Amino acid sequence: MNAESDERGEAVAATDPKPATGDGTGDVVDVVAAEEPELGSKAPHFIKRSKPLHVSWQVGVFIVGLAVVAGGIVMLPLPGPGWLVIFGGIAIWATEFVWAQLVLRWTKRKVTEAAQRALDPKVRRRNIILTTIGLVIVAVLVGIYVWKFGIVMPWKIKE
Repeated sequence: MNAESDERGEAVAATDPKPATGDGTGDVVDVVAAEEPELGSKAPHFIKRSKPLHVSWQVGVFIVGLAVVAGGIVMLPLPGPGWLVIFGGIAIWATEFVWAQLVLRWTKRKVTEAAQRALDPKVRRRNIILTTIGLVIVAVLVGIYVWKFGIVMPWKIKE
């Protein structure tokens, strides 16, 4: 929770990535690097000017992000969107800390890759086949249970 995030952001900005040429020969990494915003603090300029104020701002952002992440962790076993809230807390941290910005970029990249893999026709076909096989197995097991023990309702209703 120190102002090192600003120094790292400047160091990252100082590196000159290979510019995307736009002629179709550039890598996907070049295009993604061109679209990503620079790393570092998103605090207003008047807060960045004063070191004590900026550190206080970072402490406040950390505490708010920690509260949101803790709420998300509590929601994991309870009803609620636990992972969504946890990623929201990391997004709050990412407004101020470089490490959280990197975690958020990595997570976004992995989610995008997983979505692309899920849309692959071979993967979809495999998932449909496995789901069908699983449903058939469950249906056979339920059928065997009903054949052996019959259907017994948990309540006593006499007609």
